[in-house]
Amino acid sequence: MCRSGRIRRVFSDASLAAIRQQVPAKTRFLGYGHRVSFAYVGSGVLTGFHARKVVAKAAGDVVAWNQLGCLSPHVIYVERGGAISPEQFAEMLAEELDRREELEPRGELPVEVAAAIASRRGIYEVRAAHSPETRLWCSKNSTAWTVLYEEDPRFQLSCLNRFIYVKSVGDFTEMLQNADHTRGKVSTVGIAVPEDRVQTVATELARWGVIRVCPVGQMQNPPLTWRHDGRPALGDLVRWTDWETGKD
Repeated sequence: MCRSGRIRRVFSDASLAAIRQQVPAKTRFLGYGHRVSFAYVGSGVLTGFHARKVVAKAAGDVVAWNQLGCLSPHVIYVERGGAISPEQFAEMLAEELDRREELEPRGELPVEVAAAIASRRGIYEVRAAHSPETRLWCSKNSTAWTVLYEEDPRFQLSCLNRFIYVKSVGDFTEMLQNADHTRGKVSTVGIAVPEDRVQTVATELARWGVIRVCPVGQMQNPPLTWRHDGRPALGDLVRWTDWETGKD
């Protein structure tokens, strides 16, 4: 609790509900619950050198804070039809994460967290062995990074710590349909689309309920003026007085 008698923390939804019950009725409670984020890459940017730039930026979003923030992507949706296929994008992303591990190592994890990643990998290794629609790339002899490609476009929660899903979609609408169960819980969507599509895509995401839309590569780098969960950073902590002069 801050000195002004207001509470501002980030917890799970269940924790927030429990804490709220303990807060006096006259105390302002500002809770920031569970949120997820994902990215969308349009086919129009998947050409040559430009595609590699997008891959590098996407890797930056995965590496930042080891994917543990609410702004970190769980899934990168990649649109089919570009010069680089979604599967090739996933392979390029794996190569980039491998390179980043040399420069920016993730670090050690608690045993139980590393075990959860290894277990998830094991499930997908079996799937990949029996289906061409699933492919897995991962760091050797460690859980440092994992890229999981699936043609199944349904949104999937990552186990984080540089474990990223790449999903193939036919278009923007298909992406939203398959992420629909996250609607109302999405913090940020990073986008990489041609300039003439940016406004349309951002507007549709806003209508869908996304709180923040930004370029891929900037997901974990919000501006100081960012409205966390759509609310002003300091405005909720201020009591405002309106002065009306009565003059026209």
